[in-house]
Amino acid sequence: MTILVAGATGLVGSAIVRELNRCGKPNTGISSKDVDLLDRAATFKFVKEFKPSAVIDAAARVGGIGANNAQPVEFLTQNIQIQSNLMDAAHEAGVKNFVFLGSSCIYPKNSAQPIKEEYIMTGELESTNSAYAIAKISGLELIKAYRKQFGHKWISVMPTNLYGPNDNFDLQNSHVFPALIRKFVDAKKTNASSVTLWGTGTPKREFLHVDDLAKAVLICLEKYDSDQHINIGSGEDLSIKDLAIKVSKAAGFTGEVIWDSSKPDGTPRKVLDVTKIKNLGWKPSISLDEGIAQTIQWYQENK
Repeated sequence: MTILVAGATGLVGSAIVRELNRCGKPNTGISSKDVDLLDRAATFKFVKEFKPSAVIDAAARVGGIGANNAQPVEFLTQNIQIQSNLMDAAHEAGVKNFVFLGSSCIYPKNSAQPIKEEYIMTGELESTNSAYAIAKISGLELIKAYRKQFGHKWISVMPTNLYGPNDNFDLQNSHVFPALIRKFVDAKKTNASSVTLWGTGTPKREFLHVDDLAKAVLICLEKYDSDQHINIGSGEDLSIKDLAIKVSKAAGFTGEVIWDSSKPDGTPRKVLDVTKIKNLGWKPSISLDEGIAQTIQWYQENK
């Protein structure tokens, strides 16, 4: 039987497909070119005919602060439709295992740190991406509902901020990590004297290479069985300003960095408690400096 990976051309999905291939596990990756997951009838038809042994749902509409702020309707409705259609179709087709990938933005804006899984819904969400967060929270609840009502051994995993090959480097809707890489690499190439970045640079974030996430997802697929989602991250954070310094140095940019404080910073700090996933025998293997260098090289060769 084959594992179905939804969202297989994106950052997360492509990494999971690479890891499945590395482990010799039969899999098929799909994207919107194969089936439109917003189309409920088409999704049901595809999953029923394909009959996967497991589904890993890495399909989502994603973006950075700017995109989330500008298009909350699409981020809320489309993500709910994608995940609900895929879960409902998997249920009808009798799929035994399902892994839903959430987002660490589900946690309160001013959550205690490091963030434990049980801190969900204990405070107000960050307003700049609350629509996306609500969509992901609804996905967690649907996984719980299917476990409770039908006894499915379906699970949810909660990744931290991710980066790596096949990321979205479009400055209009990318996350902070790929945006920094594009800005500094392009500035170096054009000999620009300065680079302007959003916010103050003071918020602290945790970052994980997507290949490390892929390994964790497969471990969870084999070993984890709970209605509570499980955090996946490095357990270490740094300020956006420090990240910018690392990326600019790796890109060879020596000009001025200007911080536009009129732009939003987002959540002040976000680092996950990763005790549970580490207790399953997983830990990240790619250091941040190594990952930055690898991702810059990938961007230069592919973009």
